Amino acid sequence: MVKLSAVFVFIFGLFACAESQSSVGNQKDKMENHKHTNELIHETSPYLLQHAHNPVNWLPWGKKALELAKKEDKPIIISVGYAACHWCHVMEHECFEDEEVAKLMNEKFVCIKVDREERPDVDKVYMDAVHLMGQRGGWPLNCVALPEGKPYFGGTYFPKKEWMRVLNELSKIYQNDRAKVEEYADKLNKGIHASNNLAHVSDSTDFNINTLHESVSKWMTSIDGEEGGPNHAPKFPLPNNYQFLLHYNHYFENDTVEQHLRLSLEKMAFGGLYDQVGGGFTRYSTDLYWKVPHFEKMLYDNGQLLSLYSEAYKKYKDPLYKEIVEQTTRFLERELMHPKGYFFSSLDADSEGEEGKFYVWKKEELKELLGDEYDFAKDLYNINSNGLWEHGNYIPLRILTDAQLAAKYNINVQQVLDKREKVQSILLKAREERVRPGLDDKTLLSWNALTISGYIDAYEAFGEKEYLERATQCADFILNNMKSEDGSYFHSYKNGSATIEGFLEDYAFFGSALIKLYENTFDEKYLSEVEAILGYTEKNFKNKNGWGYFLNAEKNNELITRPIETQDNVIPSSNSEMGHLLFKYGELTGNEDLKQEAKEILLGMEKQIPTYGSGYSNYMQLALYFSEDFYEIAITGKECIDHVKSFHLEYQPNSIKLGAKKSSKLELLNGKFMDNTTIFVCVNRACNLPTEDIKVALELVR
Repeated sequence: MVKLSAVFVFIFGLFACAESQSSVGNQKDKMENHKHTNELIHETSPYLLQHAHNPVNWLPWGKKALELAKKEDKPIIISVGYAACHWCHVMEHECFEDEEVAKLMNEKFVCIKVDREERPDVDKVYMDAVHLMGQRGGWPLNCVALPEGKPYFGGTYFPKKEWMRVLNELSKIYQNDRAKVEEYADKLNKGIHASNNLAHVSDSTDFNINTLHESVSKWMTSIDGEEGGPNHAPKFPLPNNYQFLLHYNHYFENDTVEQHLRLSLEKMAFGGLYDQVGGGFTRYSTDLYWKVPHFEKMLYDNGQLLSLYSEAYKKYKDPLYKEIVEQTTRFLERELMHPKGYFFSSLDADSEGEEGKFYVWKKEELKELLGDEYDFAKDLYNINSNGLWEHGNYIPLRILTDAQLAAKYNINVQQVLDKREKVQSILLKAREERVRPGLDDKTLLSWNALTISGYIDAYEAFGEKEYLERATQCADFILNNMKSEDGSYFHSYKNGSATIEGFLEDYAFFGSALIKLYENTFDEKYLSEVEAILGYTEKNFKNKNGWGYFLNAEKNNELITRPIETQDNVIPSSNSEMGHLLFKYGELTGNEDLKQEAKEILLGMEKQIPTYGSGYSNYMQLALYFSEDFYEIAITGKECIDHVKSFHLEYQPNSIKLGAKKSSKLELLNGKFMDNTTIFVCVNRACNLPTEDIKVALELVR
């Protein structure tokens, strides 16, 4: 780790990580009169547009800003946030809307504002810098850098007085002790480069399965046995963590793992983290009880949680999981979906300047709205000390199951469901009359790809044709509107225009979604597109001199280094997802070189996995593909699509499905077309005897 020079120590420890949300302002008419207008007025990001009338002379990230800094020999302020970030907006109000602060920033610095959702590469580099400085990361992220972009200071939220003091000190040091600043920046820059320059792993040995057992064992020492999730706050849902535990426990039955998994799934669904009235999950809980969320709703969370609860339903057939999926899809379609079938990014936590106001209730309001149903709703949603939040507001959350409510009211479970639906309908209708939270209406490819996968997983689990139609509609929109003629993809779309060259996460998640689409339609156009994606990422993203893939394409790098994602977080890392994509496409096509590349990605993280299992859960799922039998389920004949549905209904994590009615380019289907629809269950291309009996075939897949 880079050690801090004493000259910088005095300003660290003055701030804390802040992650939340606030209102997303709509873009104002560009012709409207404002006292100040800066270069951000030409952007499409709602977050950047919120800052377009700050007195700060903000510039978007790019060559123009960097060249200006060099020309004027000024340090750079790089301020990173996102539209749903509460403390980003607090700092904007306290600092960036303030004339005195803006005067200082404009005179002494070149100021760059970045939407982290649009530019994850910029965010990654400067977040790495903050971590190397020994600071805790978060948003807003504020770094000060040399004109060429090398950081020499970083932090998160600052109130006005502190921000001005820090900037004055940093400017003074830059002017009076330039050599020391440059020395420190160079040292820090080397550390950033080192963290993005991992050695290539070409070892042909297998992944040691004991690494997984060790990691899971250590993981289980830090869980909350009463409330699920981790034994600390804040609590994020982290869907990939639970998808791995579900997958792991399928092969290595462990009572502790299963109890933790089932408990966490129920507590997340019952808590304030989940919108009990309108469906959909908020970003995280501020407490140990999943009670008080930061009320923002992110597309990436809800897309992934569709997958998690659908997969869990396949395994356990718990009706709660089905209910969560149904309500969450209704939320997505009602509040985040464009009529053309693609999805917006997020909903704010705040409305009318208050966090959570759209989602919380006063007791008197509930009594008036619900009338005779109030007593039931009071028990259903804990309108008591459990649900009380602040200022007399209640957050609806559940403790009693449907069966317990039925027993308490001496009615059957179906009557409970009917009463619950009535209460939800009344409250949802009343809530629609409130001032709505702001909408971040940009469309991100990677987040839409996660949502496509979520809808497909829901289709597999429940057989609802509409889910597959939603997934197909969204995928087709991306193919028709976010792809360039050279095979590259754009990261963002808004107002009829696709912008920003795609990042590795866009290609990896979309490729995985296309494979899922193929498995449910057997339309080989999706596989052709996956092949093109793999060719493009190999050429433009692969690290030719080390491990893994870069986050940004070589031709689009304006940063001091090309970042590489390693750890899984609220979404899996782009490298772990590339491992999944390479492995599965290799299985479908018989390309062992691709599977070997996936293996090398996995082996590169083998030493890190035991240190922090929940930070490498997507890699650990990949390890299970290699360590356990992986089934290729090939179905040929005119009823192949109907037959594959039976396999999708079962939880079969180590499997890939392929098929065709009459012919196929896929090698594994060659010579397998018979008079009747036939099923071949294979492992490593070695197939059992063909069968026309679905039950017989299902018994061959563990």
